[in-house]
Amino acid sequence: MAQRSILITGCSSGIGLDAARGLAARGWRVFATCRKSADCERLIAEGLESFPLDYDDESSIAAAVAEVQARTGGTLDALFNNGAFACPGAVEDLPRGALRAIFETNLFGYHDLTRRVIPIMRAQGHGRIVNCSSVLGLVGLKWRGAYVATKFAMEGLTDVLRLEMADTGIKVILIEPGPIGTRIRENAIPHFERWIDWQGSARRVEYAALRSRLYESRGPDRFELTAAAVTAKLIRALDAPSPAARYFVTTPTYISAALRRLLPTRLLDWVMARG
Repeated sequence: MAQRSILITGCSSGIGLDAARGLAARGWRVFATCRKSADCERLIAEGLESFPLDYDDESSIAAAVAEVQARTGGTLDALFNNGAFACPGAVEDLPRGALRAIFETNLFGYHDLTRRVIPIMRAQGHGRIVNCSSVLGLVGLKWRGAYVATKFAMEGLTDVLRLEMADTGIKVILIEPGPIGTRIRENAIPHFERWIDWQGSARRVEYAALRSRLYESRGPDRFELTAAAVTAKLIRALDAPSPAARYFVTTPTYISAALRRLLPTRLLDWVMARG
């Protein structure tokens, strides 16, 4: 059986890094991309194939896809869209530029890369496109409006793509993790500091709790799992002859999906407002 290949984004740490290592160990040819060249060099030193891919840069995306084609002779079995960031803050305090920046990475970059990969998969008659969404693509939480918006948008775009690809041999799949032990909290700090004028906000007093959670490491959340839990679901999505449309990861995701399905909106709002 020919070695299968996969392009993974956001491999500098967390979910992407664990997925790259896990699939390489299972015999996949993994193209583990990162935004920064220094992170790529670190992965190369560890034995992975790596090169830059920056969701915010169309030329970087095009170059990465061209690099995959050059290395494989024009084939690619799977794509795992993973890289993303958060910009915490009240919705009323999110300037237009903050939303533009987070959508560039968390949605537009995914879409651009996916569009460039689809012709490769169409030509070979098969492929898997796996998008890493979130429990926050199912339900909203206060202070996370920017991130929630990108994930809700991704859910809708992915659902339509799955319908449109049904006759092509290309399977389109969502993975929806809840709390996973990654650096997303630390990585959100620069975006919060750049975009959120919390001192000038009508919610200035309320920001004390958010800033405490953001700047202080409190250890794992109650239901937090390691990135390996996402890799396990990714493997199922890639290996299943007929993969599910969605794979949930962590207890909060299962609970949130059930609550959204069963509760009226007002009652769901009451539950989510209490965290």
